Amino acid sequence: MEHTFAALASRAAHPVDDAALDDIAARASHASIVLIGEASHGTADFYDTRAKITRRLITDHGFRAVTLEADWPDTFRVNRFVTGRSDDPDADSALSGFRRFPTWMWRNETMREFVSWLAEENRNRGQDRQVGIFGLDLYSLHGSIEAVLKYLDRVDPEAAARARKRYACFEYFGDDPHGYALAVAQGFESCEDDAVAELVELRRQAMLPHKTGARDEEEVFSAEQNARLIVNAERYYRAMYRGRESTWNMRDRHMVDTLDALRERMPGAAEGTVVWAHNSHLGDARATEMRRRGEVNVGQLVRERHGRDVYSIGFSTFDGTVTASSDWDAPMERKRVRPGLPGSYERTFHDSGQERFWVDLAERDVAQALRGALLQRAIGVIYRPETERWSHYFEARLPEQFDAMIHLDHTVALTPLDGSAGWDEGEPPETYPTGM
Repeated sequence: MEHTFAALASRAAHPVDDAALDDIAARASHASIVLIGEASHGTADFYDTRAKITRRLITDHGFRAVTLEADWPDTFRVNRFVTGRSDDPDADSALSGFRRFPTWMWRNETMREFVSWLAEENRNRGQDRQVGIFGLDLYSLHGSIEAVLKYLDRVDPEAAARARKRYACFEYFGDDPHGYALAVAQGFESCEDDAVAELVELRRQAMLPHKTGARDEEEVFSAEQNARLIVNAERYYRAMYRGRESTWNMRDRHMVDTLDALRERMPGAAEGTVVWAHNSHLGDARATEMRRRGEVNVGQLVRERHGRDVYSIGFSTFDGTVTASSDWDAPMERKRVRPGLPGSYERTFHDSGQERFWVDLAERDVAQALRGALLQRAIGVIYRPETERWSHYFEARLPEQFDAMIHLDHTVALTPLDGSAGWDEGEPPETYPTGM
């Protein structure tokens, strides 16, 4: 199969340059939901290329929303900045809400540049053509509680008092949602009913007639999304210790429900929305071994709900460096990415002799040459090269997974805005991690 693709590469592997990015954006713009992935959470080349395509979708094709695999309250702070409604003096400050591990995933040089650009782009637009940026994830249990209370303190102190009474249930377990989940698993009463009651009240209030402008409508919607996130996050963390329902499925369903709510409620979002997340979330799960485990993902759910109105783009790399940790909550490191394994798409693309290219997976010859299943690498926020085959590879059928694939043969690590000891002390040695 590698030789088959190599034979096609001279005509089917299109160099990744400015003209190619224009072409990719133009093709993607025929859909109103564009999913743009990444093969790791710590590679600058993926983030940079994704941002360039997104800029074209915004400026040339009228897209009005960017959504991230990130927490709602932290990203909503960035949204207020890029739409000119915050006290943050610059993009660096606007991104400072991302304090939870892994901070580098959104607090990095590429994001700072993109957020600065989007703020400037919005300054040159009318109020009715602003481009927003929003988070889809559900990890921010306590951050969302804080955001709901802050909103209600400002608009309805009596409602804020009722919300504090309901959310006080979570305070018994400190700021760690895992502590809450473990306590419930051991027999403590859950906070589910209180969280649901607050969401019901916020939704009821949102439906009442009121004399507010578009900006207030966005704040109302944000408060409602935070309340819904609290409900889903409570269930998510509780499920971690019950083992009855896939927490992966709960998380991805929440992200898609948030995406649909945004497109329904936020002005302009339905005109065009870009989603930034990992390949494992955005490539259709039905084309991977996830299906055998009963797992779904954003890519599958969005295609099921929106059909041809979705265009998905994946990324891959053969080797290079990546910003990642060795364990959860461990310090960030700049690690060397091992060369792609034989029998993988990474190795197939490398062996074609083309270094930076993209392929249209709808082309019949390309789809035939790349039909699977082959291995595909996925590096999240943790990278363990010593167990890479079992930790970071899964089987996939690429032409069914994405509409287009961008391969960047040698890539470099994201540069975090908040460094850690040892991260910037030069490249890891070529023999890392074995020492051989």
